[in-house]
Amino acid sequence: TMATLGEIRARVTGILVQALGVEAGDVTPSATLFGDLGAESIDLLDIVFRLGRGFGVKIPRGELFIEPFFREDSEFVQDGRWTEEGLEALREQMPYADLGHDAPPGGIAELFTVDLLVRYIAWKLEGRGGAVACSTATAPVMSGPTPR
Repeated sequence: TMATLGEIRARVTGILVQALGVEAGDVTPSATLFGDLGAESIDLLDIVFRLGRGFGVKIPRGELFIEPFFREDSEFVQDGRWTEEGLEALREQMPYADLGHDAPPGGIAELFTVDLLVRYIAWKLEGRGGAVACSTATAPVMSGPTPR
């Protein structure tokens, strides 16, 4: 059975509602986990656990919520904007994120939107990311810029 992006989004929404105690209506594709949905770093472990269990995928530590080697004052972010090096490193770390030159300037926390989680799960279900999915479910991954 193929999981569609709509089905993935619906399940991700349900998981975030449970994990963060937010209203389903607030879980829009562009909502950021930290800013809009009020997630704290402690919630990330719970979200990763629930996503892994809910979709039957293995989520290695640091693959989805990448380790914060992106410091605000590093070569990756300068004056609140991503540098070329930063974007390149980011694309390498997060191949599912579909980052153009318009990665949010607010740093790493701004990247973690509901849409990013949906893309990540679709990417995992396609069997990319080196993890063995429990089923052969695949999902089409949208390409092109994310609608704002």
